Amino acid sequence: MSKSFADFRYLTFDVVGTLIDFEGGITGTLAEIGREAGVAVDGEAALALYRAARYMPEAQRFPDDLARVYGVIAPKLGLPAGEEFGARLRDGAATWSAFPDSAAALARLARHYRLIAMTNAQRWAFEHFARTLGNPFHAGFTVDDTGTEKPDPEFFRHVFRFVESEGATPDQILHVAQSQYHDIGISRRLGMTNCWIERRHAQPGYGGTIEPERFTEPDFHFTSMAALADAVEASLPA
Repeated sequence: MSKSFADFRYLTFDVVGTLIDFEGGITGTLAEIGREAGVAVDGEAALALYRAARYMPEAQRFPDDLARVYGVIAPKLGLPAGEEFGARLRDGAATWSAFPDSAAALARLARHYRLIAMTNAQRWAFEHFARTLGNPFHAGFTVDDTGTEKPDPEFFRHVFRFVESEGATPDQILHVAQSQYHDIGISRRLGMTNCWIERRHAQPGYGGTIEPERFTEPDFHFTSMAALADAVEASLPA
């Protein structure tokens, strides 16, 4: 790593999984449905089934796709069938919680950088997420805006063109994310500096996120957004 926090004008963020606790949101809704049906739901098992279903060839845009995903995984979890339950899982995205440190850390970081959201979620869901996070973003890019999902390089190129329109260059971006598969690996291949927020540091496996073919050593590595904000404030003038 040759860059310092002073070298960046922008921080770009994965949202779902880095700032918003989508695993807790999904397993929470499944557990609620299970309780109503008298079925206990194992959260990690549910996430493994979700991950497999989410990356089927017929997958649609997220989180609308959660209605389809429910139909795939419900029988394997012993949960009741019915479109109303799939809709409940999908619509629950509007109420997913931020990680406890996300909003405060973003507010601190916004004092030093322009913050840009990069999410594979649809615009309707991102608008809920942004409000939950305190609307800290200078700009936001969704699957609806780019027509593609990370780790497609074209998603990142949309952001590159945006910062160039503001007179900056891609090497002035620090990309912050929890997903090795969707963000850390591809950002390295595109020559970006990256920061891995290892949200599952106390848990085994990759949870609801697809496992990468290979691990990418990040430029910066923290286990929370608060730790990133602390490190930035310690290295930059107030």
